[in-house]
Amino acid sequence: MKKQFLIFLICSIILSLAAFPQSGIQSGNWSVNPALKSYSLDKNNGDRKMTLEIKFDNPFKETPQIFLSVLQLDADKNSNLRYKAEIVSVTKDGFTIKVRTWADSRIFSMSGYWLAVPD
Repeated sequence: MKKQFLIFLICSIILSLAAFPQSGIQSGNWSVNPALKSYSLDKNNGDRKMTLEIKFDNPFKETPQIFLSVLQLDADKNSNLRYKAEIVSVTKDGFTIKVRTWADSRIFSMSGYWLAVPD
């Protein structure tokens, strides 16, 4: 069921982009992994977090709505999987993604896509 919904969502986005090429929609991908400075989601215990700053190629006239997805997750199989990926602030110029894990969960990498739509 989740896979069918994801396929539906992706197809809807692609059709929307094709139908409204001048609509000002912007999209991109995001990723956190040990190659980033201060990466700690794979270490220790307790609450650990990272933030990513995303800048739009072209600023919006008004603050857009952001849709965020997680498409890849590599984690330690010997502990429970706990994670949260969320948008914590949005401006006309960009937005911030916060990714966190807690307790004994260990995340080796996580990535996904974002979509910014004019409000």
